[in-house]
Amino acid sequence: MTGPVSYDIEHVSRYSYTAPVRNCVMALCLEPRNDLGQRLLSFDITTDPLVPLNEETDYFGNTKHVLNAHREHDRLEVTARSTVEATPPPADPGYLGEDSWREIRSWSGSFRDWDFTHPSDFTRPSPALASFVDRHGIATPGGDPLQALTELADTLHGSFEYVPGSTSVISPIDHILESGQGVCQDYAHVMIAVAREWGVPTRYVSGYFYAARPGGAPEQGTATHAWVECRLPELGWVGFDPTNDGLADERHVRMAVGRDYGDVAPTRGVFQGVAETRLEVNITMTPRPAA
Repeated sequence: MTGPVSYDIEHVSRYSYTAPVRNCVMALCLEPRNDLGQRLLSFDITTDPLVPLNEETDYFGNTKHVLNAHREHDRLEVTARSTVEATPPPADPGYLGEDSWREIRSWSGSFRDWDFTHPSDFTRPSPALASFVDRHGIATPGGDPLQALTELADTLHGSFEYVPGSTSVISPIDHILESGQGVCQDYAHVMIAVAREWGVPTRYVSGYFYAARPGGAPEQGTATHAWVECRLPELGWVGFDPTNDGLADERHVRMAVGRDYGDVAPTRGVFQGVAETRLEVNITMTPRPAA
């Protein structure tokens, strides 16, 4: 097992408007989390033009910043810079045992797990999901839950084609289920929907993924990433990345968790005015040299 890896991350969101707008209010979910083996070493967020930012913590423990731009403007740039240390997860325990399902199902009435065991806006059951589950024989999982979830992630990875631009942030899971094409957000939503049907508390994770293992060929991430975390007996929250067919590891930097994408959108807001909006996002993720 490798040791902790630190990353410098810059996330720039540039909004341009076809006409001046005003009274823009925006929620920014850009600060990486400081938990589960991940340490936030530094974080800074700035705007151009300079506007007030208020920090708050949401229901899921994510740190968000609320932006208020009252003056007229025809562009807005938000830059978030982070340094994060990611620790490799513990070694795969291999087998939890079939009795673990009994414990998982005993959580079904728990208020703590309610949000992560019931459908949400982007993870609702549908005929397309039922057909997919039946076709792949995954309606009722058996054996070890860790193995079952690993196989589920593998099934999704093998069933779908990753095609940038094939879906949007508001696409329902039926799109990827019917077309077979989607992006990481869609893979995550389908896995969440199935795992919750199994009774496993499952949440959506937004963050960043370094495309090359630290120490390998230099390569920078260019977009946010999405995967899922499932709560399991003895292990707690375990990350699964169906897009990349594996468990989440030190290449993943967690930014926020929620029921689905709707809870953790990096930027979301409204403004007054009649204008079309163009958003350009640039992200760099660079590992720091080992000490």
